[in-house]
Amino acid sequence: MHIHILGICGTFMGGLAVLAKEAGHRVTGCDANVYPPMSTQLEAQGIELIQGYGPEQVSLNPDLYVVGNVMTRGNPLIEEILNRGLPYVSGPQWIGEHILREKWVLAVAGTHGKTTTSSMLAWILEDAGYAPGFLIGGVPMNFGISARLSGATDSDFFVIEADEYDTAFFDKRSKFVHYHAKTAVLNNLEFDHADIFPDIGAIETQFHHLVRTVPGVGRLIVNGDEASLGRVIKRGCWSEKESFGVSDGVNWTLLEHPGGASFDVIFNGENQGTVHWELTGKHNRTNALAAIAAARHVGVPVAQAVDSLSRFQSVKRRMEVRGVVNNITVYDDFAHHPTAIATTVGGLRQRLGAVKAEPSGRILAVLEPRSNTMKLGAMKDALPGSLKDADLVFGFGSQQALGWSLADALKPLGTIAHSFDQIDYMVQAIIQAAQPGDHILVMSNGGFGGVHQKLLEALAK
Repeated sequence: MHIHILGICGTFMGGLAVLAKEAGHRVTGCDANVYPPMSTQLEAQGIELIQGYGPEQVSLNPDLYVVGNVMTRGNPLIEEILNRGLPYVSGPQWIGEHILREKWVLAVAGTHGKTTTSSMLAWILEDAGYAPGFLIGGVPMNFGISARLSGATDSDFFVIEADEYDTAFFDKRSKFVHYHAKTAVLNNLEFDHADIFPDIGAIETQFHHLVRTVPGVGRLIVNGDEASLGRVIKRGCWSEKESFGVSDGVNWTLLEHPGGASFDVIFNGENQGTVHWELTGKHNRTNALAAIAAARHVGVPVAQAVDSLSRFQSVKRRMEVRGVVNNITVYDDFAHHPTAIATTVGGLRQRLGAVKAEPSGRILAVLEPRSNTMKLGAMKDALPGSLKDADLVFGFGSQQALGWSLADALKPLGTIAHSFDQIDYMVQAIIQAAQPGDHILVMSNGGFGGVHQKLLEALAK
């Protein structure tokens, strides 16, 4: 089959392209911005890329057009496809029908932690010899790739990051309803994606739809600390269920060791072993519980999963150290929702073990609020609280781009917060403030204008 993918350079659609190529299909694709690293990754796979969405692309005469959720009515290629009555399908539906149909699907859903938990789960299965396929919205460092059909041997298992964002311009259900998970992790649920969901109740309804797709022989792995997920489960549950977290009555919980670098895994009151690793933050420990529980459903012994996590190398752009200059460390992190920002900053604070505002071990938080939810201003009032563990805060974003004043939003932080609408001025201010022993934590879900490299180069001077 020849498929032509619209919006191919997005993380999800690029992963879909890799899977389709591995499955033996001819793959071409187009995007508004065809540039590295995704373009080089796809071209290395022998996938032909076209810049833009010109209607003349119908002359490629593919068997099927696979449409990404960035595509809208009015797009010239979409209009040509519709006018000619050509066959098209959404990316999630295509994956569900062509890649996942014969697989034991382990789907990881949630507002936060999907990428990291999916990566942990895929690595546990890999280390246990299951050789899973996977499609993850990031690059797990244990694999170096974001998607593959299966490992060294043909595998019955597939791990997928299950996004609640809508599927396509013609299908407003969440992506994850197309995956038909047998094991479903419900990691957490908060209000997000204000561009498509009016309130948290609308998101809970989508999670309820996901629960409805899990078979009776399947299993839900549910965060027992989340009242929102409790409401979802009360609307109906037809599968086995296990819970994790720190609340009373959960099946899976943990006992943190001093310093937070290791923790015991507790299942139904019995100690199952100790995870030793370098990851920071409560969120990563609960992500680990979810991954261990999900792996157990397919048969991985808990002791094996605990041991595997000691070799888990995290994910690119999740507290990734981009460089150290003059004993000043620059990190890159994907955090862009206030809860994720708070857990990222708090996790680093715990790892440093330093008292806030000491001369060494300070955290300089550098933030770009650029998600659609942030641009709509739905989370701006929560920003100051999410940054409370930082010693200094540098925010980037103009009122024209955001539609609201970042400087005003950060005012509750007082003199520790500074806002900028030009990256070079912000870099200069950070360099002037930084001192040996500091940790510069850059948080954005975009490229942030290459600020990480700008900081490292300026520090070296």
